[in-house]
Amino acid sequence: MGTFASIEEAREHFKNDRFATNTGIRIDDMGEDNATCSLILTDDHKNAYGGVMGGVIFTLADLAFAVCANNIHSLSVAQNVSINYLAAPKGDKLTAKAKCLKSGRTTSVINVMISDETGDVALFTGTAFKL
Repeated sequence: MGTFASIEEAREHFKNDRFATNTGIRIDDMGEDNATCSLILTDDHKNAYGGVMGGVIFTLADLAFAVCANNIHSLSVAQNVSINYLAAPKGDKLTAKAKCLKSGRTTSVINVMISDETGDVALFTGTAFKL
């Protein structure tokens, strides 16, 4: 059983992650070793060239990572993360699906695939340290 008894409990906990919630990110789903978050894109998420800001994509992935990691073990913090941007988003909605690859005694390794309606946008990989 995870840290959070329900998706509503996780949403209540992470509502205090103001940067992510003020960006418009929503927690959609959560399981024992996975989490899904999404974001409807607006002009507020665009950079000077009209594309989606890389930090928006990173923030979406980071929240999915945090929900997954902290449902596995509370309190978990990011020890190391990286992101590979694969393609520019072309759709109206981004979805980040986090999946734990390994949960050990002190760390969890989690992949987060970010996609839109047209395909994969980025791959985020993080190691969560269990406090």
